[in-house]
Amino acid sequence: MVDKSVKSEDIPALLNSLKPAIEAITDSNAKIIINTLINIINIQQKEIEDLKEKLNINSSNSSKPPSTNPFKSNKNNKKKGKRNRGGQPGHPGVTRNLLPENEVDHIKKYQPPSLCECGGEVKSMDEYSRHQVHDIPPITTVVTEHQLFFGCCEDCGKTHQAELPPHVPTGILGPYLLALIATLTSDYKMSKRDVSRFLMDFYSFSICIATVKRAEETVSAALEKPVNEAKEYIKEQEIVNADETSHSECGKRMWTWVAIAGTVAIFLIAATRSKEAAKELLGAAFKGILGSDRYRAYLWIAAHYRQICWAHLKRDFKKISERPGKSKWIGLRLLVYTNRLFHYWHQVRDGTITREQFKKLMEPIRHKVELLLISGTTVDHLKTRGTCFDILKIKVALWTFIDKIGIEPTNNIAEQILRKIVIWRKVCFGTWSANGTLYLERVMTVVATCRLQNRSVYGFLREAIQSHLERRKAPSLLPESVIKNSAGINLTVAA
Repeated sequence: MVDKSVKSEDIPALLNSLKPAIEAITDSNAKIIINTLINIINIQQKEIEDLKEKLNINSSNSSKPPSTNPFKSNKNNKKKGKRNRGGQPGHPGVTRNLLPENEVDHIKKYQPPSLCECGGEVKSMDEYSRHQVHDIPPITTVVTEHQLFFGCCEDCGKTHQAELPPHVPTGILGPYLLALIATLTSDYKMSKRDVSRFLMDFYSFSICIATVKRAEETVSAALEKPVNEAKEYIKEQEIVNADETSHSECGKRMWTWVAIAGTVAIFLIAATRSKEAAKELLGAAFKGILGSDRYRAYLWIAAHYRQICWAHLKRDFKKISERPGKSKWIGLRLLVYTNRLFHYWHQVRDGTITREQFKKLMEPIRHKVELLLISGTTVDHLKTRGTCFDILKIKVALWTFIDKIGIEPTNNIAEQILRKIVIWRKVCFGTWSANGTLYLERVMTVVATCRLQNRSVYGFLREAIQSHLERRKAPSLLPESVIKNSAGINLTVAA
């Protein structure tokens, strides 16, 4: 009779308890058959555990995005104390302030009815209420025709023609329209076909998809210098966060890398996810501190120059806690200390406790976490052993944020910046040429950096395109500050 109360995680212990009885069997053939069946059960049990782990993978125990989590019904699933969405009862309202009358474009005055319901005459007063309606005017493109006159030499009869000024584009699109197209295809994640439709709907201006592609190439050339300047800036910074995600070019798998330092973010789209690509992103001579996950492409950087993301570690620990046996206990204890770590970090970040108090509070947590990881290298579960062993190899990089001011314990900033290009990839399905990939790399660098600096993406693109057409110095993506170059000259970089 099969005991239905036996759970799958109890099977290894049950098989071990049967060993004395099996050893007592005198029939050698029966013993061989039983041992063979036990081996088969162990193999199948291992496969079941692996399949269960794969089935339970979600955003809380892996690097999968929350959008891939299975849908759950919200019915009877509301957590105690969780607020409803939207404005909360008693919160202060937000209303738009009226513009002063001297800033209003049009004023229309309306008088009350001349007669009252009682039959009396209504006399108009100087008092009135104000109501403002915001709207946009009819939009159309402004077309400028450039006429290039011919001339003839009176002596030799040679014909001459006027030339376009350097700032006039040779194509049909001006700098404002080029900047708008670039903004729509990057920050607003619109396809070339959608941009063509948008311009027809809003401006009654018809262009084909090929014209949009040529516009992107023009913008890409205009962004070359400011983007290269930003890339060199990243390589010289003391604190950098980095991350990577997949990309598709003509159906071929490539990789998008991102690096952020302060309010500057750059993208690099490379053919590989190797350390060579990481060195191209950060610079082979990178001497700053890198915040990242545990991906092996960053192993060329010494552990004491790194900060491993604790949000990633928390997901690793949660996965360990979902495994049977001793792994479960170790994983649950690691999660407890991880939650304490974040609690103390939030306190020191908010100024509730001092830096010295924070360091003292972190000492026992560091000691206990490392002991648990050492214990994890001795458990039966191979994946738990491997994870704990890999973390211990770079254990110094777990605690950099304790001593170094300005270091965050997570890599959230890199993941947030990377999310914009991930959404673009899901909407636009990648790029279809090397030039398209280069354009995406450059324009998304502008988008991410401008968003970090609260600058207008459209405004920067317009200025960069105008500078490119007029052959003058391009605007900079670097933050507004005074920078000393190698010659010791002070250069003011515009925001």
